[in-house]
Amino acid sequence: MEIQAEIPAKKPKRLTSVVWNHFERVRKPEACYAVCVHCQKRLSGSSNSGTTHLRNHLMRCLKRSNFDVSQILAKRKRKDEPVTIASVGYDDVQRVNETPVPISYQKFDESKIDEPVNFISVKFDQERSRLDLARMIMLHEYPPSMVEHVGFKVFVKNLQPMFDFLTTSVIESDCLTIYAKERQKVFDVIKNLHCRISLAVGFWSSADNVDFLSLTANYIDENWKVQRKILNFLTLDLSQNEDALSDLLIKCLIDWDVDQKLFSLTLDDCFGYDNLASRVKNWLVENRPVLKNGELFDIRCASHLMKTLVQDSLESIKSVTEKLRESVRFTKLSLTTHDKFDEFAQQSGINTEKRLFLDNQMQWNSTYLMLESVLEYKNAFILLQEHEPIYTTCLSDEEWERVGTVTSFVKLLIEVINVFSQSQTKYSTSNVFFAELCDVHIQLIDYCKNPDAFISSLAMKMKVKFDEYWEKSGLALAIAAILDPRFKMKLVEYYYKQIYDTEASERLCEVSEGIRDLFNEYSVQLGSDDDVAGQAGSTSNVTRDRLRGFDKFLNETSNQQSSGSDLEKYLDEPVFPRNYDFSILNWWKVHTPRYPILSVMARDILGVRVSNITADLAFSTGGRVVDNRLRSVDSDIRQALFCGQDWLRIEPEDTNGSSLSVVPLAVELT
Repeated sequence: MEIQAEIPAKKPKRLTSVVWNHFERVRKPEACYAVCVHCQKRLSGSSNSGTTHLRNHLMRCLKRSNFDVSQILAKRKRKDEPVTIASVGYDDVQRVNETPVPISYQKFDESKIDEPVNFISVKFDQERSRLDLARMIMLHEYPPSMVEHVGFKVFVKNLQPMFDFLTTSVIESDCLTIYAKERQKVFDVIKNLHCRISLAVGFWSSADNVDFLSLTANYIDENWKVQRKILNFLTLDLSQNEDALSDLLIKCLIDWDVDQKLFSLTLDDCFGYDNLASRVKNWLVENRPVLKNGELFDIRCASHLMKTLVQDSLESIKSVTEKLRESVRFTKLSLTTHDKFDEFAQQSGINTEKRLFLDNQMQWNSTYLMLESVLEYKNAFILLQEHEPIYTTCLSDEEWERVGTVTSFVKLLIEVINVFSQSQTKYSTSNVFFAELCDVHIQLIDYCKNPDAFISSLAMKMKVKFDEYWEKSGLALAIAAILDPRFKMKLVEYYYKQIYDTEASERLCEVSEGIRDLFNEYSVQLGSDDDVAGQAGSTSNVTRDRLRGFDKFLNETSNQQSSGSDLEKYLDEPVFPRNYDFSILNWWKVHTPRYPILSVMARDILGVRVSNITADLAFSTGGRVVDNRLRSVDSDIRQALFCGQDWLRIEPEDTNGSSLSVVPLAVELT
């Protein structure tokens, strides 16, 4: 029955739900109605009916989309009061005659997602929404083309009908705008650093055979926290050789103005790109002083070395491993075979929770776990061969012995890689690598003496590669270990006596001279007065002068006459007790006043990037691969998305002791 229009009745009580911003209550003797101010549809308005049906109507109301909610507020003239998110239905309410509070674009802080939102001063802002969308795409690795996806458009239209849809090119332009602003911030941070930085070069590939290069700055900031900032993500030309790559790297150094702050360069590949590293180092030497004449400049990725040794190990038993895969398949041919194998395992006294499985050949740690489980069932496989004539892939005693030796060595390498991977996630310092690599070195020496010619020849092949790595990076790692107050020279002495035997004294002298020469260079650059901390920034602005040799002479003779330098005091004092929760950065932060020059050197050395790949990559048989999101965009957009994600990300508090502050982007779009 048609409901006749009535003059709105006087409200007996205040309507508290914001849904009444969209309805007028009409009272009749027999009933009470709620009239939609958008489409004039009449619904039940009694207090017993609640407001759920009114909210549902608003979601379906076709005429509501273009209605200005502030007009309703002007009619009602409600008293201004905060509205929390718990009481907001479907619209962000803008109070009449209030000046909106300016909205600054801020980095994402996940901890504030669930906080109540005050809508008093909120109104829809297309420009702000564009920035939020661009930032979301950069932060969460979404493709820019998502703005043209039908599902995204439907979602946004229902969420905020006033939002003007964007094209892919427009959102890419917004990403470039954010990238430019954030790049300037990172540039300013690095420019104002009072320390040197270590650069890590990463090489990437893609399914369409396009190669990429990433450049990451590593340093310890003024608060003694490890920081990492991606500087570049460059698309390489297939025609570029190492000379062209070195020129590209030098250009990046100049663009970021870090050539005078550079301490070391860490490369992914332990055995390639020698010419690249040499050309960059020579360019630095020609234009400005380089510490230790560049002896500490060329650092190679320790995890890549471990990965190479694992691949050599598993390759040496490739045919035997395939026989073991066939053996595992045989035990799973039928239920009868499986039960019989279990019976043999019980007869052999095998008591293990490990189960046989086939490995994923793309993940070599999976192959290790398969070999480890098969070795547990060695005696069961021997019995299976004796009682099953059709089982022909059992190993000989010699093969079992070799598999056991190789698997034992691979286990050590996995343990070392796990330590290196923790340094990636926790931003550990360079002092943690020396002991782990020395353990591998000692094991290789032992295997070289193995009476089995197969094992000894394999070990010698791997030791050649290890020695090549150690020649480039060994001194830097030893100095980093010495700067750990729990070890000092004692740890180097402990390992070198096992590694070099009669040559240990000579090798120790090389390390001792190396750290003293490095300290003397820092002393010359910083000066020997008590106010060294205030001069720390001068390490990045060193220029050549004819009296530099005199400065060095003066410093050395002064140290001989004085009570001792920072380094001498540090080495003469007892080592710090080892404990689980020791923080080397906190220790140096506290002891900076006592060792003003040595602390500057420690800050640079401990910030060197020794491992440049994660555990997933280290355990994979492949390398870094760019996903489709980055492959499908232009090179400048690719760099903006890759670097922008790193710059916008908020680090969790447990990463290195503190979380990054939330900084407004203050970006303006054109």
